Amino acid sequence: MWEQIRDNQVRSAILVTFMGIVLLLVGAVIGYYFLGDPIAGLVIAALVWGVMNLIALFQGDSIILGMSGAHKVGPDDHPRLYNVVEEMKIASGLQKMPDVYIIDDPALNAFSTGRSPDHASVAITSGLLDKLNRDELQGVIGHEIGHVNNRDIRLMMLASILLGSIVILSWYATRIMFFGGMGGRRGGSSGGGAAQLIILVVGLLLLILAPIFAQLIYFAVSRRREYLADASSALYTRYPDGLASALEKLKDNDTKVQTANKATAPMYISNPFYKGGSAGNDLFATHPPLDDRIHILHAMSGASYADYDKSYKEVEKESVIPASALKETAAVGLREATPGAQAGELQDQLDRTRQTSDMLWRMNNYRSLNCSNCGTLLRLPPSYNQPSVRCPHCGFENQL
Repeated sequence: MWEQIRDNQVRSAILVTFMGIVLLLVGAVIGYYFLGDPIAGLVIAALVWGVMNLIALFQGDSIILGMSGAHKVGPDDHPRLYNVVEEMKIASGLQKMPDVYIIDDPALNAFSTGRSPDHASVAITSGLLDKLNRDELQGVIGHEIGHVNNRDIRLMMLASILLGSIVILSWYATRIMFFGGMGGRRGGSSGGGAAQLIILVVGLLLLILAPIFAQLIYFAVSRRREYLADASSALYTRYPDGLASALEKLKDNDTKVQTANKATAPMYISNPFYKGGSAGNDLFATHPPLDDRIHILHAMSGASYADYDKSYKEVEKESVIPASALKETAAVGLREATPGAQAGELQDQLDRTRQTSDMLWRMNNYRSLNCSNCGTLLRLPPSYNQPSVRCPHCGFENQL
């Protein structure tokens, strides 16, 4: 997949350069107005640009995970999830296990982030953990690991951070436009009026162009990356129907991720803000239509990249897998569904719900104890400071 990796590196460079040009232009105008020297403004803007890129590169994943309300978990917090991530790490050939994060949200979604495969994280919602069986969870995790292997994660992280920076820049520019007119450069009444007019025009342009810049960044994030991650998931799991079934559940679930925003939306396996049903929405979408992705996965006769490309051609009439991956591909057969994942679905669902709820209780620092009289499991919030607690079932007073 070296062509995809190279393409992501080029797109990342374009994004960083584009943001630098915007900042330098604004810095020159603001420097002229407030400091009387556009060069001073350029220097300040260049410093801001450098700091922003360092933050995006080395702290961008922490910022995105923090914005998403994600909590890091270990193998003891949710063994099934950690085991699945470990399986996909081994199947994909990654050298380092990605960090695993949980978002306490009933929506069904997931994303991966980080600056490199050695500094990667996978975050999934509690709703996804609760609703997906093991094969479906493998498919989703395989998709996210595919993004890590294909180096999509750095591009997506830069896009999110730089998009947020553009929005903030636009906000401050408009405040300067409306409230910062006094104290600017004065060169006589005509000069001052001209400078204020320049600032007014720049502020209005930034206000108007900010959403356009955002859309341009969305275009920079090619939808092709989602197809390639789906193909990688099919290869790692050898069971494309697992991811297809997971995507069907995502399609049927209308709950939106509460912490998602326009900057982070393209990172998710399914865009939380996507509204299908029209050609216009599909044209400007950051992800391919779920129906197309599901159809391609169900139609695969094997699990190799060549099998995915063949299935893709039936929908789009063109190839999607890079030539290097097709050249090196070998036949990979499909496996059977995991025993118990399909049969005995009710018991599997009960086990998933119990594991997920237990993990969320621990994440929120609740104390657990069993009633000494009837054995009922009691949960106590961190703020509970009484010496005893009454069991709601039998009325027994349990001493703490």
